[in-house]
Amino acid sequence: MKQILLITDGCSNVGLSPVVAAAHASSEGIAVNVVGVLDHGDVGELGATEIDEIARAGGGLSRLVNMRQLSQTVQMMTRKTVVQTIQLAVQKELKQVLGNGAIEALPPDKRGEVVRVIDELGETSGLQVALLIDASASMKPKLAAVEEAIRDLMLSLQARQGKSEIAVFHFPGTKHGDDCVMDLNWTTHLNGVQAIFPKLQMGGTTPTGPAIMHVIDFYRRGDYGRQSRDETDGMMSGYVV
Repeated sequence: MKQILLITDGCSNVGLSPVVAAAHASSEGIAVNVVGVLDHGDVGELGATEIDEIARAGGGLSRLVNMRQLSQTVQMMTRKTVVQTIQLAVQKELKQVLGNGAIEALPPDKRGEVVRVIDELGETSGLQVALLIDASASMKPKLAAVEEAIRDLMLSLQARQGKSEIAVFHFPGTKHGDDCVMDLNWTTHLNGVQAIFPKLQMGGTTPTGPAIMHVIDFYRRGDYGRQSRDETDGMMSGYVV
């Protein structure tokens, strides 16, 4: 299962709409979660709307949080999206088997079995999370909170039974650019994540849409999604009759 987890505090202002980019991600089986990080101010109505629309288009979740809540939120959203992805696959198969995609339509004993298997698959399925960090100037005071959140997310993923990997990107790559930089390729090790932050140069515009497209291209360039949504489909066939 593939995810993009976008951590930002404001509106995009360069390039392709991030909502359009998130829709591209969803069409390729990549869920897009968005965390809007607040400090003493507010992201504003426009920023909050954009954050919600990006997540909706990307088939993911969105939250506005203060810095103290960030670590807990990224863990919750990552795990919840895993379960959501599996539930969608199960609903699809139920519709094929029973003509009704609702788990609630099953008899109580079958319903309990389906829920148990969903929970089990949520812990054992392979997971890849591409962290996409807004490194524009306004995020600089929040960098320590982002670092802590990523470290805690790594620890949480390491506790899963299934293989979990993280890649890290930031944008913009330069103060006047609209590019996105990969800081860390797929890893399961904490030490790589900790080495990123002292080197980050904060500042510049907020090219969120192009950055999302860059991460989509990163997924495309290799066999990173070995367990696709189609492969998830069919897992329930032994449980639903």
